[in-house]
Amino acid sequence: MWIFAALITSICFGINNSIFKWSSGKGYSKVHIQFFFYFTAFIMALMYGGIVDGLTTNWLSILLGAAIGILNANGNIQMGSAFEKGPASLTSPLIAANAIFPILCAAIIFHEHISSLQWTGIACMLLATLVIQYTPNAKGNHQYLPWMMHTIFAIFSFGVLGILMTTTTRLHLNSLDILVSMYGGGTLYLMAASGMKNEKLKLSEVKIGSLVGLLSIIAYVCYFFALNTGIASIIFPVVSLNCLIVVFAGCYLFKEKLKSYQIAGVLAALIGIILTKI
Repeated sequence: MWIFAALITSICFGINNSIFKWSSGKGYSKVHIQFFFYFTAFIMALMYGGIVDGLTTNWLSILLGAAIGILNANGNIQMGSAFEKGPASLTSPLIAANAIFPILCAAIIFHEHISSLQWTGIACMLLATLVIQYTPNAKGNHQYLPWMMHTIFAIFSFGVLGILMTTTTRLHLNSLDILVSMYGGGTLYLMAASGMKNEKLKLSEVKIGSLVGLLSIIAYVCYFFALNTGIASIIFPVVSLNCLIVVFAGCYLFKEKLKSYQIAGVLAALIGIILTKI
């Protein structure tokens, strides 16, 4: 069941990333969309917590949740800036490699037992993630130093986020508390970022952000369930396969052709999922 929850998380993240990709091509503000995505998710999580009376005032949950929210928001912003400054052919694979940090954390710090077949499956999924997103001969005016800095910050943000996610489950903190704190912390961070950019708000950005917020709630509920019941070292590479959704969305929505090496990457990802379940 936990592997299914991880796949649902991957699908939701993939849809959201496809929406981000589409919206960036339309010239919408990344910060505004993310702000309303976080704000919508925060209100929904808070209302649900009030209805089921499951919220507590655990300061550790508040601090860790807020840190996760800020890291995720910052990672998305840094990733968007990296796409604008440097070669997309390298940006996506490099940032996707952040999954190795929580995997190593789960195996080394939390002593998760991973069989040799499961390690092979993990390697297949990570390799697939890199291969699927690689697009050689990308054109554009590249600013390599800013691109490198944004890429490093994105890798750091997503990598530490994964480690903190694992830590919250190992400490048996209430997932609802973490979700509310995560979206609350992210909302405050993006409110400050939006104020600094001073961009004009569009109604479409509110609608897109609200839709992303709904999908994000579903994704993170499944994410926490998977981490609480499954093997974190396997869950993170499964979630990183959200790039499959982006690739297929690119084929369908943006009329991009699926290349032979990307098809090979899809097959490697499927083999990886099968091996991790043996």
